[in-house]
Amino acid sequence: MNKILAVAAVALAMVACNKNSAQQMADAASNVGVSCVPGVLTVINNEIPVSITVDYPAAYFAPESKLAVTPVIVYEGGEAAGPVFRYQGSGVRENNKVISSEGGSVVENFSIPFVEGMKKCYLELRSVASYKDRTIALPSRKVADGVILTGNDFSTHGYYEYKEDGYQHSYTKTSEGQIHYDVNSSALKNSELAGVSFKEYKEELAELAENDRAKIKDVKIISYASPEGGEEHNAKLSKERSDAAKKAWGSVSKNLDAGTPDIQSMGQDWEGFQEAVAKSNIEDKDLILRVLSMYNDPEVRESEIRNMSQIFTELKKEVLPELRRSRFVTEVEYENYTDAELQRLADRKLLYLVDEPAVLRIAATSEDPERKELFYRAAAERYNSQVGRYDLAILKLDQGSHAVTEMYLQQMKDQNDPDVLNALGVVELRRGNFDKAAEFFEKSGNASAIRNLGIVALSKGDYHTAADKLKGAGDVNEAIANIMCGELDAAESALKDVDSAQADYYRAVVAARKGKLKEAKKLLDSACEKDPSLREKALKDIEFVAL
Repeated sequence: MNKILAVAAVALAMVACNKNSAQQMADAASNVGVSCVPGVLTVINNEIPVSITVDYPAAYFAPESKLAVTPVIVYEGGEAAGPVFRYQGSGVRENNKVISSEGGSVVENFSIPFVEGMKKCYLELRSVASYKDRTIALPSRKVADGVILTGNDFSTHGYYEYKEDGYQHSYTKTSEGQIHYDVNSSALKNSELAGVSFKEYKEELAELAENDRAKIKDVKIISYASPEGGEEHNAKLSKERSDAAKKAWGSVSKNLDAGTPDIQSMGQDWEGFQEAVAKSNIEDKDLILRVLSMYNDPEVRESEIRNMSQIFTELKKEVLPELRRSRFVTEVEYENYTDAELQRLADRKLLYLVDEPAVLRIAATSEDPERKELFYRAAAERYNSQVGRYDLAILKLDQGSHAVTEMYLQQMKDQNDPDVLNALGVVELRRGNFDKAAEFFEKSGNASAIRNLGIVALSKGDYHTAADKLKGAGDVNEAIANIMCGELDAAESALKDVDSAQADYYRAVVAARKGKLKEAKKLLDSACEKDPSLREKALKDIEFVAL
């Protein structure tokens, strides 16, 4: 680079000087300071950005001299010119950058669009110097050799997820029945054993005995006394009610594999009392609740409440009877249909036996795309399932039908759903609309959107941001970001669990950059064996110039 612009300066000096002084300028050519960034050209978003800085020493530009410099990329099958940069001495009456006879510094930033043939190329400067009416074309010289494609080789496939179908292969359900007692009594009443609560509970237990998919995990029998009559008395009464309830359980659990129930005697039920009062229509319930909050001693609480005789009369009628009870609580685990069973039900057109999550599960576990679409549509139409509509859109995104994907996503009820926003962003990402895609990803903010912002950062050559956003992705995109940041160990780590031709290719890039040429050769051979088309790419890739 020094030599190129030095030659330009020398030729310019030749126009204004005699041959002897021109030789002196040639001898001083190394005094012109030139730098090119990057040293090896790099492709960013299908552009090759370049920055050239030139420091001209004093007396290098004559007042009436001019210089035109054109950067040109020369590649297999053609060439591409950048903008022409024009400079002039202080005596020229034109509108170009002026370089005084005292010297000066210029910085030129430009980019040249990348085309396929530029995989093997070099950058040269072509200069023309003039002085008054004389013009001299200077010899062309290289300033950069080759182009790094690694940073432009990222995937714009994007990150997104199907929504969870919500299907549970097993689930737990709790059943409960209650029996109530008379005041100060633990005697079982036939009216209670035949009452609605306990009757429905017994019917559920009978169904469990016939259900091969149901298994009782836990049974609790919890007995209480209403908070009246003293703490010691009610503790004893609660225990007696537990014993009675245990006998009632024995009469309904003969055909069940339920194990030994957990018998609990809770004594006075102040917690239930407070909850019942809060839900009641008692006019002065706030006063009762205030008493409960002021006093912790059960006897004081009972005494204060009894002193409110009219209120206590209402309590005896509306609240206290419901607290003299035993609760039978059964926790049951149900084994749901397996994925294979769901598929068989679908084949037999027995979808009436399943619910929305099951239909979504059938779609998710189907291998045939047409079958997936059929059941995602079924979920959307039968249950008005938003999950079904979204997953149908994602299926189309998988298939590359971007317009259809967009149409389905725009039919979603919640247009602010982070998953919907992210998927719309992926559509724009694949279209190459990086700024518009970024707007969707910013609005979404979910985990996939954050990683997609890493792809946007890759497209702009912001590799440190890309590496941060893509951290943990464990794929080629993350590796590329780290390679371009010079974080080679991090790039290796990103690819450790990836088995693909592309992964081997970029493992080879890492090895080559580390100077491990034998390892790079082995990895490159593996990549080309998995994908023979990579061989031609590797032959033109400056990453492997040392091979």
